[in-house]
Amino acid sequence: MGFSFGYGFKRRSYIFYRKGRNFFSTQWAGGAVLLFFVVIAMLLANLPLTAGFYHALLDAPVGITVGSFEFGFDLERFVNDGLMMVFFFTVGLEIKREVVSGHLSSFRKAILPVAGALGGMVVPAAVYALFNHGTEYAAGWGIPMATDIAFAIAILSTVGNRVPVSLKVFLTALAVVDDLGAIVVIAVFYGASVQFDLLLAAAVFLFLAWILNRLKINSFLPYVLISVALWFLFYHSGVHATIAGVLLAMFIPSQPKYNKKYFLNKVRFFMDDFVSKDRGEDVPVTENEAQMRDLHRIELIAADSASLSQRFDHLLSPWVNYLILPLFALINAGVPLTSAADLDVFGTTQGMGIVLGLWLGKPLGITLMSLLFVKTGLATMPAGTTWKMFAAVACLGGIGFTMSIFIDTLAFASQPHFVSTGKIAVLAASVAASVTGLVAVRAAHRAGGDADAEAGDALPER
Repeated sequence: MGFSFGYGFKRRSYIFYRKGRNFFSTQWAGGAVLLFFVVIAMLLANLPLTAGFYHALLDAPVGITVGSFEFGFDLERFVNDGLMMVFFFTVGLEIKREVVSGHLSSFRKAILPVAGALGGMVVPAAVYALFNHGTEYAAGWGIPMATDIAFAIAILSTVGNRVPVSLKVFLTALAVVDDLGAIVVIAVFYGASVQFDLLLAAAVFLFLAWILNRLKINSFLPYVLISVALWFLFYHSGVHATIAGVLLAMFIPSQPKYNKKYFLNKVRFFMDDFVSKDRGEDVPVTENEAQMRDLHRIELIAADSASLSQRFDHLLSPWVNYLILPLFALINAGVPLTSAADLDVFGTTQGMGIVLGLWLGKPLGITLMSLLFVKTGLATMPAGTTWKMFAAVACLGGIGFTMSIFIDTLAFASQPHFVSTGKIAVLAASVAASVTGLVAVRAAHRAGGDADAEAGDALPER
């Protein structure tokens, strides 16, 4: 009985572990987790029993105290100004990877995503400005410019093979360029008064990172220490501290110390040496010092056969996707709703500008700019797709969560009520864009299938 219970418990635990591991390995897991914490945040902020706890949590102190030295924030600022630097660092790594060897590595590959992203930033900003120019909401023009790649990929994954792979690649590359545009907007337009002496000191640390890159230093520690110094300098300089993460990412080595051929030859050599030093005794490897040295050498060679950029990304991505971004959602998506009027996103020009900018302006800008570049011969259409499917996928570009809410908190930092209404509008626009995108993709796929069927019927019989 006891054995049966213990075995059953272990078996169920293993099945749960395996399913959990399979879930977190999917592309859409990050978006699903993010959505879960958005819902949790809204519930915590609005249920009578939890609302007080939630707002106290936002103000909870986080910091370091050593003797008389104190350095701290409330939890909200710690997440938005501190942990989000790690997110921006991984965004920077992704941008650099795409530029060096990915979908943005050549003019021919990059031109269409860049054009689409440009249209997808300019048109939503223009839509917002159309409603809010000269009003108290004017500063929020950058809010509808950004696409949330985690949510967009999560939604896109639900339609399976209805969307060509080339369009999925296009949307991913577009989101990377889109993130870069949002970063530039944050750095240039949403900073405070700039302390140039601190920026000059930051430039010295970036120069030091460049030297380490040129010397092919493939160790985490020097860059981690530089990142701390950069964050501190940017935080007090007036330029948002998260920008430090993006800039540092540009100086992380993207080439491994050893190539594949060297790696394979060295690993074979040490594996042969490992076997030759086997004493034939039934003892753990740890009791054979010579074999332990071989294992350690293989470990070092393996580490230096991946670029530091890849290793940073591999190390940080799980933390970003399943801790930092969910924590960001938990802290920022909890908007108190005092009445049904708070959900009227068209009740203010701010809400109208954000919703229409993301929901309509984004796909319109992406599609029209891409169409212009394809028709003029500057770019080529993604393989195996139609303009109907292209426009349908472009609708998913209107899912703006992380970057849009982040810009919202910066644009209206001194007007908390505007921040809250802006967040509601971003969430509403993202839901509308998701539903519209899914319906449009299915309709475009059905239209493509019907066209193929009609073409098949028109073929002469043999």
